[in-house]
Amino acid sequence: MPLLDPQRLTQLQDEFRLSMRRLLIDLCRELHAAYSDLARELTLSTGFFDSLHSNLKLEAYSNWKVVGWIETLNDLVYFLDVLRQLKKEQDRPEFAEQLLDECREKFFEHGYLDDLFPKGRPHASGLEKRLFALCRRLAQELTQEFLWFDPASLIKWCGQRKMGSWDVSGLLVDNFERSEAAGTLSVGLDGGWCSAPHEVQRALRQSSGRVAFRIEPTGITAKTGKIVSSIWLRWGEMGRGQWAYHAPIVAIQTDNGPITVGPTLVYGKGRQPKTVKPTAQRQVERIARAWHTIRHAWPEGHDVLALLTFRVVPLQAKGVVSFSYRHRPGLSFINCFDRGNLDLIDDLIHENSHHHLNLLLRKYVMYRRDHHQQIFYSPWRRSLRPLRGILHATFTFTMGALLFQRLSSWASGRDGTARWKQAGLTQRDLQRARFRCLEEIASVRYSLQDLQYADHHLGWITGSGRRLVGQLTETIEQVERESDRFKREVERSPLGQALRKHVKELQQARRTHGPVRLGEV
Repeated sequence: MPLLDPQRLTQLQDEFRLSMRRLLIDLCRELHAAYSDLARELTLSTGFFDSLHSNLKLEAYSNWKVVGWIETLNDLVYFLDVLRQLKKEQDRPEFAEQLLDECREKFFEHGYLDDLFPKGRPHASGLEKRLFALCRRLAQELTQEFLWFDPASLIKWCGQRKMGSWDVSGLLVDNFERSEAAGTLSVGLDGGWCSAPHEVQRALRQSSGRVAFRIEPTGITAKTGKIVSSIWLRWGEMGRGQWAYHAPIVAIQTDNGPITVGPTLVYGKGRQPKTVKPTAQRQVERIARAWHTIRHAWPEGHDVLALLTFRVVPLQAKGVVSFSYRHRPGLSFINCFDRGNLDLIDDLIHENSHHHLNLLLRKYVMYRRDHHQQIFYSPWRRSLRPLRGILHATFTFTMGALLFQRLSSWASGRDGTARWKQAGLTQRDLQRARFRCLEEIASVRYSLQDLQYADHHLGWITGSGRRLVGQLTETIEQVERESDRFKREVERSPLGQALRKHVKELQQARRTHGPVRLGEV
């Protein structure tokens, strides 16, 4: 299929939703059949989870919150199985070594390795205790997050089963993965949230965020210390209690629904998350303007962006550009503070391209025998990366080169200067866009050579991967032809020296790292 094909991507998204719903049903069945004893020990309400697949609409199964929740449940079931195996294992040191290797490959985006092997070594001593602690934490997180997917249905569910009441332990601290502030609850799937009253906020600080939720047929309350507050009532127009409800912040409306903006994730020293704070309206407006610019300058790219990105979280972090998670499709963390308007446009497309490739990888197996080996030089990170990382980088930066080429053409047309200024961009940005286009062409061509070598000499690329690499090659060749009209201008500009330096660095990297030999793997 073409690289940018919204119709095919829509079909893949529908298939993905069905697969996630099937996965949820299978996981619930497995919890009942194989792990009911451990589920009880972890106070995991598997019957409650069963109700999710019947209450959620099919469209919700591509929502970043629901997908992340199901993926975490999948991780929990995996670790429950590991725990059960460990209890029977005779050779625990060997088991720990195998588990460490498997976790490095399976969970490179998570912090599970730190939980299980805090020193980075396969220590078997205390592993069972650490495993159970991880399972308990995941069970608590899953239950708390699930409570707020649909509070009204939850209250109704409890009433239908004449449960009386159900108590759930919770933790209301900053959640950095979902960018949720301490003392708040993300309600529903559209980005709305509830904030605790001031006296509850004070009590939460004193209790390190610990809270007990009580679900009853009449509503949901929270107990923090000695304070009991009503969060959600069964009756009322919005069904709310004492906690204030806040509607989602919408940056722009698309045919696929609203694009919401979350609270700002703030990093501290050492490039580590520090806190979550409200997002200023100025950043919402900047995101909306960047989105409009993409729609006008590159309609095909915009169609894919509107299909795959649902929520943007502003990122305030020195030295961190943008990022996203495979298990949170459609959620993009983007630095809106240390980067300009051109960078914001680029970062929106960059993270959407990760969502794009992740969707393809859920359908197609594109590489094999990678084993997370850091053996291919990355022109972007200037370090060795595994094949998976090179494929992601080549894909996303091909899209970046295409974006910069389209922005340059858009600015060069009739009334281009006025359009460029309306987008909040300057002539310096236009020069940078053209430079970035040429820079990415050189980098992508470098990595395409490695991908082709991994295919033809190492046999690591599958048929589906080979077709994708072919599409990327055709696309970058087209971008290169289109960029010829401004290449000489960039070479003669002050940015020409930087471009020549970049090309020389790639030539040196090729001499140093060369193609990977089979004997070196």
